Parts: sequence; structure tokens; C-alpha cells
Amino acid sequence: MPIILQAQRLTRAVKGKSIVNDVSFDVNAGELLAIVGPSGAGKSSLLRLLNRLDEPASGTVLIEGKDYREIPTRELRRRIGMVMQRPFVFPGTVAENLRFGPQQQARTLSDDEIENLLGEVGLAGYAAEDVGHLSGGEAQRVCFARALANQPTVLLLDEPTSALDEAAKLEVEAVIRKISGQGVTSVMVTHDFRQARRLATRAAQLESGKLVRVGPVSEVLNVETTLS
Repeated sequence: MPIILQAQRLTRAVKGKSIVNDVSFDVNAGELLAIVGPSGAGKSSLLRLLNRLDEPASGTVLIEGKDYREIPTRELRRRIGMVMQRPFVFPGTVAENLRFGPQQQARTLSDDEIENLLGEVGLAGYAAEDVGHLSGGEAQRVCFARALANQPTVLLLDEPTSALDEAAKLEVEAVIRKISGQGVTSVMVTHDFRQARRLATRAAQLESGKLVRVGPVSEVLNVETTLS
């Protein structure tokens, strides 16, 4: 199975404190890698390094074998999509949100393409809805559809359900499971080990900014459960 993303010795420090320390791992095509660990372990900081929202002090990331420092920023943002912890939508309609990214690439999504994307996230018929009328879970699913509209090589998920109630959380998990089943390569930060077991193929465990183990999710999280 081809390797889509390679983190190579990523390191970042803030005010002299190391928050990500010499982290390396690969993500294979079509898999979902969960990044787990205690609060303050550097999980979200690591995720931000993967698409250069933050700049590593050393190390780099390869996307399909190409150093991401050689990829123009706009193209990199398209190829590495991101869904944040709290849904962020632009004012306007759902369709306008989905069209935004492709428009930056001089590509216009048709009404059928919009409807297909919304169908993927369980929001068929929502194209004309004003985003101000959406629930938190619906807004987060729009964020997924908007990220998918850019046809990303890799999708980064930063605690994508932690701000949602239980019902909305399950709806978003269903979206993650569906797109993973369709072969979308993803990296997800989560503090919820049960969620990681439900969704992930493999897991990477961080402690104090260091990668302490990576492997099949059942093995990594069984060790974590034993240690805790």
C-alpha cells in the first residue's frame, strides 16, 4: 500500500519549551491514523505541523514523496484538508461554503456536485440553507463537505467531535467512517480512546511531545489502557 504522508523528525519549540520532539511516522493510502495521548502531549501541535500552519524548527513532511516545503501554500492547503475542533463556516449559504475552496482554483462546483458532497455527509437538500440556521453538528458536517470539495490528498481532523453533543458526535463519526471506507486518507487527533478504536486503522501515541509508540490501534490502545 503506497505511503501518502511521511512525517520526518518533526520538531517544534515555543519559548524554549519543546512541544513536538523528533516525531516520525508514515500514513498509508486509505487509512485513518489516530493521534492519541494525554492533554498537553502535543497532539494538536503535531497536526498543525503536518500542513505548515506552524513551521517546524526541524524536520519536514512528504506528501506522496514530495517535500511540502516545495509545494506552494495554496496548493498545500488544497492537498492537506483540515477540519477543526469547532465548526467554522463562512456567512452565507451551505452551497457558497462548499464552492469557496474550488473557486480559489478557478473551478466552479455544479449544483449536482454540491448535492453529491452534501449527500456524503448526510445533508442532502441543505445547499440553499443559511449557515446561521445550522446546528453545531450540521455545521461540522458542512466543514467536512467543504474540505472534501477540494479533493484533498490527506484530511486532518483535530478533535472533530469534542465540541458536539452525543447525538451530533455519532452523526459526525458516521461521516468519518463513510469517507474512510471510500479510501480518504486521514489523520485524526482525539482524546477519546474508544472513538479511536471505533474509527482508526492505526494509532500513534504521544507523551510530552515524543512519539512513544505507533502501530495497529488495538495494540497501541490496549497498552495505553493497561498503563492508565
